[in-house]
Amino acid sequence: MSGRARRRRRALGVLSLCVVLVAGGSWAAARFIDSSEIMVREHCTAIVGADSFTLAPDQAANAALISAVSMDRGLPARAASIGIATAVQESRLRNIDYGDRAGPDSRGLFQQRPSQGWGSEEQVMDPVYAANRFYQELELLVPDFEDLDITVAAQTVQRSAFPDAYADHEPEGRAYASALTGHSPAGLNCVLKSAEEPGDAHAMTAALQDQLSSVQPQVSDDGRTVTIPASGPRGWALVQWAVANAEQFGVTAASFGGQGWVRADRGWAPATGTEGAVTVTLAG
Repeated sequence: MSGRARRRRRALGVLSLCVVLVAGGSWAAARFIDSSEIMVREHCTAIVGADSFTLAPDQAANAALISAVSMDRGLPARAASIGIATAVQESRLRNIDYGDRAGPDSRGLFQQRPSQGWGSEEQVMDPVYAANRFYQELELLVPDFEDLDITVAAQTVQRSAFPDAYADHEPEGRAYASALTGHSPAGLNCVLKSAEEPGDAHAMTAALQDQLSSVQPQVSDDGRTVTIPASGPRGWALVQWAVANAEQFGVTAASFGGQGWVRADRGWAPATGTEGAVTVTLAG
């Protein structure tokens, strides 16, 4: 074999080894990322003082919906506490399509019964309708709900066979309501895996406006950024609504009031340029 041929063969061998090493490194990195994602237990946590309460992401999204509807109706944060605590007891904050022995036709977040005048089955299975219907009864039957224990107010509306059970969820309801009405800045955090699909800004803004009709979100031309003018507690309510709905709509970051939630970092950190509007970034 000539010297030139040997050098060429050696060069090809080195090149092949480099390709193998690069491929191996990429594979190892991908495996590391995959394994780190597998280890993530997705959850959302509301913290008030020394107390923390954990929900699955879909439950947190429903808590955010109940809170947003209370704000849409102009109700105080106490109403959101009552609504969330009630739904925790009735459905574990899930939009279930079945009842129990006491109410076989009960449906939805609040287990409302069509046979008892709460609306059609289709209506009570619509979470926005169900939350509005709950608050309608709360305002009508319990005008002094701000001065009552949550369990008393909830039972007056629900007429449950277990009237004292709502009290068990009062601290949880209060923690989530405090964050989701904007009274506990950065009080809600969701730990999530990476988004598997591109986010849907238009679906997110439609859902937000369905729950809180007065908001005016603006979607960027590339569909990856949503800006919502807001200030004070309302801004904190909206940014934490986005965090609570991050899994559903592919949110990767949300910021307001000097703080930003970043999905990849799984928490909040100081952020600049966040005054006067909530900024939500979605997966591309």
